[in-house]
Amino acid sequence: MDFAFTDEHEELRQTVRRFLEGKSDEQAVRSLMATDSGYSEEVWTQMAEQMALQAMVVPEAHGGAGFGPVELSIVTEEMGRSLLCAPYLSTAVFAVNALVQAGSDEAQGEILPAIAAGQSVATVALVDAGKGWEVEEVSTKAEADGGAWRLTGNKSYVLDGHIADVILVAARTDDGIGLFRVEPGADNLKRELTPTLDTTRKLASIELSGTQATRVDKGGDQTAALSRAVALTTIALAAEQVGGAQMCLELSTEFAKTRMQFGRAIGSFQAIKHRCADMLVEVEFAKSAAYYAAFRASESDDDNEILAAAAIAKSYCSEAYFDITNATIQVHGGMGFTWEHPAHLYFKRAKSSAALFGDPLEHRERLADHLGL
Repeated sequence: MDFAFTDEHEELRQTVRRFLEGKSDEQAVRSLMATDSGYSEEVWTQMAEQMALQAMVVPEAHGGAGFGPVELSIVTEEMGRSLLCAPYLSTAVFAVNALVQAGSDEAQGEILPAIAAGQSVATVALVDAGKGWEVEEVSTKAEADGGAWRLTGNKSYVLDGHIADVILVAARTDDGIGLFRVEPGADNLKRELTPTLDTTRKLASIELSGTQATRVDKGGDQTAALSRAVALTTIALAAEQVGGAQMCLELSTEFAKTRMQFGRAIGSFQAIKHRCADMLVEVEFAKSAAYYAAFRASESDDDNEILAAAAIAKSYCSEAYFDITNATIQVHGGMGFTWEHPAHLYFKRAKSSAALFGDPLEHRERLADHLGL
C-alpha cells in the first residue's frame, strides 16, 4: 500500500496550520483550559464557516465535505501540534463516526448538518463506570417504554459531555448494543465535569436513572458498527499525538541550537545530540504507524484490518508521544519543569491521550486477539 500525501493534502495541512497558529497559540490555550467549557464559541464558528473543519467526514448528502480518515488525520495532527482547545474530537470525529457507522438515515439527516455547520457540540457516552473502551463491555441498560426508551447506567470519560447539546449513548438492549440520543435537559440526567490531569481536553461523567431517550441507530446489534467508529476515532487521535510529538521535537531542537553553555550551544553536547536523535526516530516511526492506519482505514472495508491498524497506531503513538514530551522537559532542563513553559502542557496531553480509548497494553492485547495469538 502506497501511503503518500498528495499536493492537495499538503495544502490542507498548511491551511489548517496557518489558521491554528492564529487561533490556538499558547496564550489562547492557557486562557481556554482555565474555563469550564474549554473552548471559544467564536473560534468554533470560524472553524466551521471559514475552514469547514467540522464537516470533514460528514457525508456530502448531509452538508459535509465527504472526506475520509486520511484528510481527517491531517487535520487532527495539526490540532495536536497546537493543542487546540475545542470539542472537535468529541463532535466532528467520535459523534460523526458513530452516526455514519451506526446511525439511522433519519438521525443522520437530523444531526449531521448541524454538526457540519458548527451549530452543535456532540459527544458519545460509551464507557461505563469501571469498564473499558471495548464496545462489548457496555452495561448501561436500555428498556423500551412505549414509543420511547429509558436508560439506566453511569458513563465515564465522556468527551465534552458537560456541554454537549447532542448526547449519544451506547446502551445494551435485548438484541445487543444500541445507540440512543438523550436530550441535555432530560429528567434524571446528571452531567458533571471531571477533574483531569490535562485541562486542555474536558471530560465529564454522565448518570442516567431511567432517563428518556430516542433510539437513533439502524436497528439490531450495533456492536460491530460502533467498534468501527471507535477504531476510526482512535486513528484520528493517534494522528493528533503525532502532531504534538512533532511540535515537541521542534521545540527541543530549536532550544538545543540556541541555548548556550560553556561557550557553545548545548546541541553540540553528545548527550543532547543523542536524545534529540532518539526523539526524531520515535517521531518518524509514530508518523509511519499513524499514516498507515489512516490510509488503511481509507482503503479497506475489512473491520479486522481497520481495528488492527488502529491498535498498532494507538499503542505506538501513545508511548512515543509520552517519551518525547518527557525528553522535551529534560532537554530544556529546569526551564522545562516550570509552569511558564509549554512543555508541561504537551506532557499532560500525552499522558491523558495515552489512556483515552485504551492504553497501549490494551491495544496490544486487542491486536493479539485480532491476529489469533
